[in-house]
Amino acid sequence: MSVDTATVLRIAYLARIALSEAEAERLKPELNNILGWIEQLGEVDTTSIEPMAMVIANTTRMRDDVVTDGGIRDDVLANAPLAEHGFFAVPKVIE
Repeated sequence: MSVDTATVLRIAYLARIALSEAEAERLKPELNNILGWIEQLGEVDTTSIEPMAMVIANTTRMRDDVVTDGGIRDDVLANAPLAEHGFFAVPKVIE
């Protein structure tokens, strides 16, 4: 596939990039080189390669899912303007 100047200007328009005609001429061979590399990738035999989400093996380190109260209830309630029976106390809103 070959890219011409009109295609470069169309791509620039879609990307909201202002290009002059001279800049488009300068970018044309670069885009053609990029498309050549993509065509080379299409020639690679990947039939025996398993699809993967990441290039490197990455395992998630998991911790035990244990429910706790945090053990700092008194420290948290120390910030409350009013606490009763181990809970925040708030004024009644609905009559």
